[in-house]
Amino acid sequence: MSSVLSAESLRFQWPGAKAPCIDIERLDIAAGEAVFLHGPSGCGKSTLLSLLAGVLVAQQGRATLLGHDWAALSGARRDRLRVAHVGYIFQQFNLLPYLSVLDNVLLPCRFSARRMAQAMRDGTAQAQAELLLAQMGLDSSLWRRQALQLSVGQQQRVAAARALIGHPEVVIADEPTSALDEDRREAFLDVLLTACKTNRSALVFVSHDQRIAERFARHVLLPEINRAASGEPA
Repeated sequence: MSSVLSAESLRFQWPGAKAPCIDIERLDIAAGEAVFLHGPSGCGKSTLLSLLAGVLVAQQGRATLLGHDWAALSGARRDRLRVAHVGYIFQQFNLLPYLSVLDNVLLPCRFSARRMAQAMRDGTAQAQAELLLAQMGLDSSLWRRQALQLSVGQQQRVAAARALIGHPEVVIADEPTSALDEDRREAFLDVLLTACKTNRSALVFVSHDQRIAERFARHVLLPEINRAASGEPA
């Protein structure tokens, strides 16, 4: 089975740091695979997600998406590749506060012809955005509101709908259930996991919440593969 995401001899060190925070020999994630990534604070989870998505570029080794080495691409090409193929649920959501909920969800389609075409497979892009918002439990009375008018939990679900629109090959989720109560969390996971399975999207899901680990077929404890966090010599 071919990998949609991979890391090989991956090494990253923040400027001014005394040691690397990421030192991973190998990580491969296949199409349609749902991976629960966990570990203590400071072990490099968010940094690894940024490297896999090309938001950061490693100083050594390779991180690839669909065979494309992020480090070999210009910043503009990385941005185009990411928006076309990756849905990213950021820990801080990264919604545009003065845009409406619907316009925030539709943003990937505005920047990627591929995501737009995929979103229109069964109708219009707006129809898919509305369906995703409804599945996330957001009432239609909220869809025209500015994102800044929503609660934190509501914004989190808008960010998830934005990540899923247009059927990206990869969905990356950084603590996406942290602001949800138990019922909302389970409903959120149902939508996310079902959408990724239906579309054969690879899902990399970071969380401290071990209660949801059982929903995932594969678990990766980051300190076990990240020598920078495990204390092993680089």
